[in-house]
Amino acid sequence: MSQHVPAMNRKNLHKLAEAMCKSVKHFNKNEMESLIRLYYSIVGRPVDANTRGGVDRNTFRNILHNTFGMTDDMIMDRVFRGFDKDNDSSINVTEWIEGLAVFLRGTLDEKIKYCFGVYDLNGDGYISREEMFHMLKNSLLKQPTEEDPDEGIKDLVEITLKKMDYDHDSKLSYTDFEKAVRDENLLLEAFGPCLPDSKSIMAFERQAFTEPNDQ
Repeated sequence: MSQHVPAMNRKNLHKLAEAMCKSVKHFNKNEMESLIRLYYSIVGRPVDANTRGGVDRNTFRNILHNTFGMTDDMIMDRVFRGFDKDNDSSINVTEWIEGLAVFLRGTLDEKIKYCFGVYDLNGDGYISREEMFHMLKNSLLKQPTEEDPDEGIKDLVEITLKKMDYDHDSKLSYTDFEKAVRDENLLLEAFGPCLPDSKSIMAFERQAFTEPNDQ
């Protein structure tokens, strides 16, 4: 992913990076400038905080797949929605930076909130039995020898509820999910991978932060 944008406006870049450093603490100013530069190289425009539009769903899915190795369409769509806070079907530069902050360097608290949002498919504040079933069925390898693979998924949903549903209401609230993950961190991505692994993060950061500037 090249960071070179021919019409790069250095003043706009510095101004934007300084403003974002005040609200996003996970990147230093140089890293912030690199990520902003990368964003505008992806959308193919010069740095301009007022430019409308941004990274669309298909472009973002390609980044998730090619850069971070994600393959699950449902999860990738939910990750896009997690970045696209204003729900306008494109990721603006602020959403890009804020999303990557959690994606690459988020605290456990931030990652719990992010993963719960990805898994709460209908946005009602709960991960229901049906949502668990859809996500687990989607993310697990299907065994062609099984007569009824859905039964195995249903059993897994029940096991998951037994482990994570602390108030026994047959669905997971944010409180249930948070407590379960704090007790056992491996449950953070219980319903499918929605965060990059450490190898992908290192590769992305190495490319994004060490590529020489052309400007």
